Amino acid sequence: MDDVTESDVGGPIVAFDIGGSKTHAMRASASSVVSEVIVGSANISSMGDGEAGKQLDQAIAGMGGADGVDVVVAGSAGIDAPSAAARLERLLAERFTTAQIRVVNDTQLILGAAGLDDGIALISGTGAVAWGRSGEATGRAGGWGHLLGDEGSGYWVAREAIRLALADHDAGRPQSELAGLLLAECDLGAVVDFLDAFYTWTPRYWAQRAHLVFEQAAAGEPRCTDIVDRSADALAGLVIRVAQILDIDGPVVCGGGQVVHQDMLQSRLRERLAAAGISDVRALGAEPVQGAVRLGRAILGRSGA
Repeated sequence: MDDVTESDVGGPIVAFDIGGSKTHAMRASASSVVSEVIVGSANISSMGDGEAGKQLDQAIAGMGGADGVDVVVAGSAGIDAPSAAARLERLLAERFTTAQIRVVNDTQLILGAAGLDDGIALISGTGAVAWGRSGEATGRAGGWGHLLGDEGSGYWVAREAIRLALADHDAGRPQSELAGLLLAECDLGAVVDFLDAFYTWTPRYWAQRAHLVFEQAAAGEPRCTDIVDRSADALAGLVIRVAQILDIDGPVVCGGGQVVHQDMLQSRLRERLAAAGISDVRALGAEPVQGAVRLGRAILGRSGA
C-alpha cells in the first residue's frame, strides 16, 4: 500500500473488486491508497442482495465509513444484465448517498490494473471470460457461467477430471491416480460419490480442485495434459474472438488465479495466441481492485471533485 499523508485521510475514492469468493475494497485519494480490506463475497448474483449488502457494510466499516467519499467504482462478476448492475448500484447508492457511482463487469478492472486503456483482458479462475477495449469500442466473449460455458475455467478443468473418473468407472477400468487424489481431497470414498457432491457443492469449490489436474499434467499424465491443452484452446479462442471484434492484436492481460498461477496453461496459451499473431501477452502483476481505483481517479479528474 502507498504511504499515507495527512491530506490523504478521508480519501474521496472507494473501489471494490467483487469476486465469487471475496470482496477486495480500497479507499484512496487522488494520489495514494489510504486503506484496504478483504471481506466475503458481495456478488449479488450468487449471494443475493441481503448478503451482498452485509458484506459491503463490513467492507465500508473496515475502511472507516462512507463519509467524505466522492466516487465509488465497483467491478463485479455476473452483472452483464442492466438489471443486475442496477441492483448493485442501488446497494452502493444507499450507502454512499453523495458519491458518483460506477458499476462495471470485473473484467474491465484488469486492463486498468495493468495501467492500460486499450487491450484485451482474459480471466480464467472459477469462470472464464475475455473483454477488450479499443478507443470507444468494446467487445467480449465467454463468461456465461458454468452451466452455459466457462470452457477453460477452473470449474471446467475439474469437471473434465471427474468425467474421466466416471468414464473409467463405467468401462470397468482401474481407478486412476487423479481420481484417487480428487477423492482424497474431497474426502469422498468412491468414484460414484462424485455424483451427489458435484451437483451439490459450488463451482468455486470444484475450481479449487483443478490444481490436481495441472500437477498430474506436469508429471506427464497424458489425459491431464489433454485437459490442459483443451483449456488453452478455449481460452485462446476467447481472446481471438475479442481481437477480431475490435481488430486489434493486444496487448493481452491475463487475470484470475488459474491462468496467472498455472505455468503450463499460460505457456500453452501463449503458443496458441502467438500462432494467431498475438504476441504481447502479460500476466497481471497487480490486484484487480487497482483497476477500480484507476477508473475512480479518472472520474474524479473529469468531475473536478
